[in-house]
Amino acid sequence: MLFIGLLGLCITPGFANYNINVNDDNNVAGSGQQSVNINNAHNVANVDNNNGWDSWNSLWDYENGFAATRLFAKKSCIVHKMNNDVMPSLQALDALVKKRQGPGGPPPKVLRYSVNPNQVDDLTKYGQNIAGMCHGLPTYMAEEIPGPNPPFYSEKCYDANILWILNISFCGSTLQNK
Repeated sequence: MLFIGLLGLCITPGFANYNINVNDDNNVAGSGQQSVNINNAHNVANVDNNNGWDSWNSLWDYENGFAATRLFAKKSCIVHKMNNDVMPSLQALDALVKKRQGPGGPPPKVLRYSVNPNQVDDLTKYGQNIAGMCHGLPTYMAEEIPGPNPPFYSEKCYDANILWILNISFCGSTLQNK
């Protein structure tokens, strides 16, 4: 009985939800405060960027292979396929955030997306978590612009930089007039 109790204590943290708050004390890029919530039971990571009107929320659904970013200033959601070669796994994200490497470490990885101007009709195909987050908002699908140095994009881009880990840019006409 004692063995089962000890085994339960060792396994439980792997299934737990937890929050990690990261304050950007230098705030050079104006990124405000970010928090990361990792839910191992549902295979989801949620990143909140609190920076006034430029706040956003990003949900990475590892089970369904899609991510969504809700842009509060634009009152819209952008959904994209997760690039497993660039975006860290749930376990790696956990380790990176706990390590709090921050500035001075390796440069963040970069992803640039082109946002399709047509709204998504059916959010359920992206999973329950993304459908819940983007429900009631204009939602657009984005396609990754391939290449190590994405070309200059003539339309407005919205940056969602995730800690010191990943810089994501969403570019397209749907982001200009909102």
